[in-house]
Parts: sequence; structure tokens; C-alpha cells
Amino acid sequence: MENRKIARLGREVSVVGLGCWQLGADWGEVDENDALGVLHAAADNGVTFFDTADVYGDGRSERLVGRFLAERGDVFVATKMGRRVEQVPENYVAANFREWNDRSRRNLGVDTLDLVQLHCPPTPVYSSDAVYDALDAMVAEGRIKAYGVSVETCEEALTALARPNVASVQIILNCLRLKPLERVLPAAAEAGAGIIARVPLASGLLSGRYTAQTTFAENDHRNYNRHGDAFDVGETFSGVPYEVGLEAVERLRGLVPSGQTLAQFALRWIIDQPGVSTVIPGARNAGQAQANTAAAALPPLSAEAAAGVRETYDELIRPLVHDRW
Repeated sequence: MENRKIARLGREVSVVGLGCWQLGADWGEVDENDALGVLHAAADNGVTFFDTADVYGDGRSERLVGRFLAERGDVFVATKMGRRVEQVPENYVAANFREWNDRSRRNLGVDTLDLVQLHCPPTPVYSSDAVYDALDAMVAEGRIKAYGVSVETCEEALTALARPNVASVQIILNCLRLKPLERVLPAAAEAGAGIIARVPLASGLLSGRYTAQTTFAENDHRNYNRHGDAFDVGETFSGVPYEVGLEAVERLRGLVPSGQTLAQFALRWIIDQPGVSTVIPGARNAGQAQANTAAAALPPLSAEAAAGVRETYDELIRPLVHDRW
């Protein structure tokens, strides 16, 4: 497993991490034993970076990661806060930060959190001096070692990166979402901040397993959030209409070298992008977790394959998503 240094964190992280949203909720049911199996399989294959949030299953994901952490020890856990309240800037205040922080520390069973990220808050929050002062105070108090942001838009990312103590930016980056390559990744590299690439498989679209006939469970966001009814639609299939996504997948499938899966190809494309620190695919079973980590050992994509990804994006996806996020 390749590891990459994040200067503002002062440490290395595995280039393939594990996203733990699906261990909490919104992806159908995941049994506790399966969840712990996913966590251990990832670690057994070199993953050191695990990403969760306090709202995933109302803390279930954090608690499962906490059980794993007690068994495993030396891994890096990033969590997120801010989605437990009405999404207005007035709720992003120090007292709430401490309350959310106390809950996450209990869930994870630690005194100090490795990394806390603001969880896609309202856009004005990224520009608030008081917000960063409160986060700096939490570092000084030993509640957290570092803080970062999770964002919906490139402009939010650039605003946050201007702050000297923002250690990382988590942003949607995949073969169907190329805009961060233009300004966000170069800005993060210049600042020494990490880039955590989330939704790397476009909610599973880039696994190549889905068809027009595929159905999703009632409690799966790929069912109930296709039009942004519950949260930002960009989090579901990267905001790409499902049928268009399927068409793009068929084009991309033709670029995949023999011996690789489409999912591994899509993850390798992200790993190849300069400035990416870690990519955080989810997994519902140990086999998926192991297959995802294998992308780190693959050779970089050929120039022809990379050009094919760009061409597919420009022709099918860019008109639908590029200016939105």
C-alpha cells in the first residue's frame, strides 16, 4: 500500500482509505459482523485511514469504528460533525462543537480525535472567523489533533484552503466529477493540505454492476435521494442522472485493462491525480474492501485511458454537473 504525506497533518495516510458511511445507514442494512469484517479486511490490506461521521446511523458507524479501533490500535480515524442540527450558520458555534465532539469521542472511545471535519455546512460557515477560532481552541484543549472540511463545491474548498490550519479538504472526485482538478487540487498541494476524495465510485455506478433494471432498498439514498430530497443531490450518483451515468459507465468499461475491474480502474484514476492524498471507497463486505485496496498496487492509467475518461466526461457529464459544484 502506498502512503502519502499530508504536511498540515504531519503524517502519512494510506492512498486507499475506507469510507464508513455504509456501516451506519443509508445504503441498506449492513450486519455488525460484516461491518467489523470490512474494517479488519481493509486494515489487513494496508488501509490506515478510516473516515466516518457522527450522523452515519446516528452514531452507529462511529461506534463500530470505535470497537475496531480498540482491537486494532494504530490507525487514523477522521470523523465529521455539523449535520445533527438545522443547517443554518447560526448553529455552527463553539458550544455545539464541544457537544458534538464529546459525543464523537465517546462513540469512538478516545480522548482526542485524529481529525474532525465540518460536514458540508452552509456555505457562509467556511468564511467565519469565529468558526475557525472555535476549532483552533479545540486543538489547543486537546480535544482534536487537527481539523478539516468536507465540501460540496470547489469554491467552498478554495475558501477553506485559505485558512492556515485547515489540514484537509474532503471533496467529491471521480471519473464523473472532474472539476476539482482545475483549481482545488493545485491549491491544496500548494498549501500542504490533504485531499480526501469521496464518492469515488459515484455511489456504486462506477462499479459497473448496475443496470436500468437495478432497484435499491427503501432506506438506500440511491433510492430516496436521486433528486436531492434528503440532502445535496451531488452525493447520490455524483449528481449525474442515473441513465446518463449508465451510458458513461459503458464507455468507460471499454478502457479497463484486462485483469482489472471497472471499480479498480476508477479508483486508480483518482490515485493518479496529483494532489490526492487518499481515496475513501466504501465496502459492504470484506471482499469488496480487499478488491478496493488492490487499486493501489495497479500501474498508473495509460495516457489513452486517461484521455478516454476526459472525453467521456466532456461529452456526457460536463454539461450536467460541471457548473453546479
